[in-house]
Amino acid sequence: MMEKLKALGSESIKKVLIKHGIQEPFFGTKIGDLKKLVKYVKKNDELAKELYNTGNYDAMYLAGLSINPKSMSKDELKGWLDKAYCTSIATSIVSNIAAESDFALELAREWIQQDNEIAQCCGWSVISNYISITEDELIDMEEIKELLNSIEANIHSNKNMVRYSMNSFVISVGTYIKKLNERALEVAKNIGKVQVELATKGCKVPVAEEYIEKIISMNRVGKKRKTCIC
Repeated sequence: MMEKLKALGSESIKKVLIKHGIQEPFFGTKIGDLKKLVKYVKKNDELAKELYNTGNYDAMYLAGLSINPKSMSKDELKGWLDKAYCTSIATSIVSNIAAESDFALELAREWIQQDNEIAQCCGWSVISNYISITEDELIDMEEIKELLNSIEANIHSNKNMVRYSMNSFVISVGTYIKKLNERALEVAKNIGKVQVELATKGCKVPVAEEYIEKIISMNRVGKKRKTCIC
């Protein structure tokens, strides 16, 4: 599988990924090509775990696309976060798997409280993903309200990429939870535009108020996703 990944590598993709904090070793395999390889890994969770443990970004991403989240123990998920050396891996791979695991809320609560920026980003991303795939009656609305209150009061004083993840959480609440759409929009208006220093000039922080209002105009509030693994 590593040979397949290497053969599909691209120097131009590598240059882009380096700007987003990805470090060697990696080949620069396109996401579309990674998805084509999922069928070879999908039913082999041990292979997926071995791929992630290589530390090769392409292999780690393929593992994230292929692993059955229910096959992961809490310690294994913590181990995956330990190997996430940048927020890109934490929020695009680890958080997706954790959100669909049996330990989503437990880990999200733990990681949000850590002082480590990558762990905090992952924690916020986990719960954002969790509410996007979980029916409202299974969600603790009071807990989500408390998290919104915390963001409203503290977002601008938090670490750089944590601000991005918090902003994304507000968007997720406003998008996926009907009962809290108005409160999320209120918080979005109060926090305004969130300043985050991103890796490339082409990347922008979405304005939560504008995003939620767009979802409202499209009549898509409360429409859940089938999966957050992509």
